[in-house]
Order: sequence, then C-alpha cells, then structure tokens
Amino acid sequence: MAKILISPGKYVQGAGELKKLGEYAAVYGKKALVLISAGGQKRSGKMIEDSFAAAGVAMEFVLFNGECSKTEINRLRAVLQETGCDMVIGIGGGKIFDTAKAVAYYEKTPVVICPTIASTDAPCSALSVLYTDEGVFEEYLFLPANPNLVLMDTDVIAASPTRLTVAGMGDALATYFEARACVTKGAGTCAGGLSTEAAYALAKLCFDTLMDEGVKAKIALDAGACTAAVEKVIEANTLLSGIGFESCGLAGAHAIHNGLTVLPECHHMYHGEKVAFGTLTQLVLENIPSGELEDIITFCIEVGLPVTLEELGLSEVTDEKIMAVAEAACAPTDTLHNMPFEVTPETVAAAIKAADAYGRYFKAI
Repeated sequence: MAKILISPGKYVQGAGELKKLGEYAAVYGKKALVLISAGGQKRSGKMIEDSFAAAGVAMEFVLFNGECSKTEINRLRAVLQETGCDMVIGIGGGKIFDTAKAVAYYEKTPVVICPTIASTDAPCSALSVLYTDEGVFEEYLFLPANPNLVLMDTDVIAASPTRLTVAGMGDALATYFEARACVTKGAGTCAGGLSTEAAYALAKLCFDTLMDEGVKAKIALDAGACTAAVEKVIEANTLLSGIGFESCGLAGAHAIHNGLTVLPECHHMYHGEKVAFGTLTQLVLENIPSGELEDIITFCIEVGLPVTLEELGLSEVTDEKIMAVAEAACAPTDTLHNMPFEVTPETVAAAIKAADAYGRYFKAI
C-alpha cells in the first residue's frame, strides 16, 4: 500500500481575513451559495456581502438547518441548482463544513470553508460525517478532494466562546494517539494509503503544541486576547489536526465518540468534548504508563475538557448505557479496529468505566 498525504488546496490564517472572502472566492466561480447559521448571518452577514460586492461576485445566503444529514444535503443541492450557484462556501462550525463539502461533491463545484470557530479539525478534510436527522452518527462520506480553500479569521475565532476552541483542543488531542495506533498496526488512513513521515510529524507537532500552548491559550481567550498561543492552538486544532488525522488515520478516540452519540444525554456536548473522553478511553485500552495518563487527564481538567461520564451529561450511569456505547464503537465499519490489538465490546466497556473512574479520581485531587 502506498503512502499518501492529502491537504486543502490553500490554507489562510490571520486577523481580518473574512473581509477578503469575496476576493478569495472570485478565483473559484461567479456565484456562491453561502451556507451559514442565522446567528452567523446576523454577526457577519453585512461584512460578507460587502466583501462579495467589492469583488464583483454574486452570492446567495442559505440558512443551515442544524444537522449534516442526507435530508439537509439534498435540500441544499436543490437550492444550488435553483439559484445557479457554481461554488459552495460554508461559514460557521463543523456540521456546516461537512454539509457544504458534501453538497459541493455531489454538485461537482469548488468549496471554500470559513470557520468562525476552531472547535474541530473538520475544515481541512476530504470527509463529511453524516448523521440522521435526529443527530445520531450514521456514516462517513469520504470525498475525492479536500476543500479548495480554508480561510481562518483569527479575530472572529478569538471572539467566539472559549469553550468552542477548547472543544477543538479535545478533537486535536486525539490526533497523535490515533495516528500512533494506526502507524503501529499499519492500518490504512482516510487518505486511502499508509501514513507518510510528514503527516505523522504534523500529528506529533499537534500534540506538542497543545501541551505547550493549550493552557496559555485558554487563559488568554478567557481574557478576550488573541495571543501567539491562541494563534498556535487555532493552527493545531485546524491544520495540524486536520492533516494529521486524515493522512495518519483514526482509531479508538473517534469510534468512542461515535458510540457516545447513541446516548441522547450526550447530544448537547460538542464533538471535541466527546472525542477527548474517547481519547482517555483509548489510552486506557492501550494501558499507557500511569504518569502519561495523569498528564493527559490533568491537561484536560486544566483547559476544561470533560474527563467523566457525568461531565458528558450522564447523571445516571448504567452498565446497559456503557455497553450500548461500546457496541456502537465496535461496529465493523468504525475505526476502533485500527487499534493494534483485538478489541471487543467488553474490553471497551471496561475501558470506559475505568476512564470515568480515573477522571473522577484526578478531579478530586
């Protein structure tokens, strides 16, 4: 199997870059379908409209219905066809990105991704995570190409709630550990091959950046400051994690996340918050040294990531709920089987219980 690395066509990160969106979009088409939330349009709509007007590019705002589902994708495909748009732009968070990417894929148009938050590594990937209309994980849609452009306006991102960037740290935290598992096993990646040394180095840099800059960035964001640490964490959450997960592979952490989606109590939690707990569960499955496990749990506690099932919304934890998560995580089509040893619902359920217990233990210290 060949080694393959994939990435977005262009990545731009800096203060005030959203004001140039029309200029960037002009390269890809003449009329953009701009997928955005109602709140996003209220906050940034005028600036975006002005940007397109200045660049002489037409645009059509369409409000996102809230779920990256086949129903929503088909609705937006019809809108694109009716309005004559020749490119798709997703502005907002992860489910908007994934929906925009899927619509662009089916309609064979360019796609531009403009995160207003740094809460996941979804922006850079050639992947859409599809859910049912009710928000339960359904399947991965692997796309033939990454976004044409990812545009990160750090002024906008730094002004978003700190919790969202922290959730992005939770998503990014999994990158190196899942990459390590896949490389150890020789598992195929989301890019369709084996990991390159370059991608693995970026996955490790992602982890090192979080450990060095994460707590500083969280404190700065709480103070309303966009510092060098914040800039580095935004890049780690988005670019480093995006290339790292996609070109190195997914393993236990994201499979545990997908398992957690079967519990309605967890639906209010952000993707990266559930992935963070999935990372702890994967590390328990791997039985890493206690000092390393303590370092990761302590980091999560310091930045505000959940380390217990109660923090994920489970006020009542039962063996039946834990086994339901474990069984879903062990689905034949999910990535838990990229771990370099055999996993079963029973071993995963035990790891979930232990991760929860370790989290409660370290929070009490």
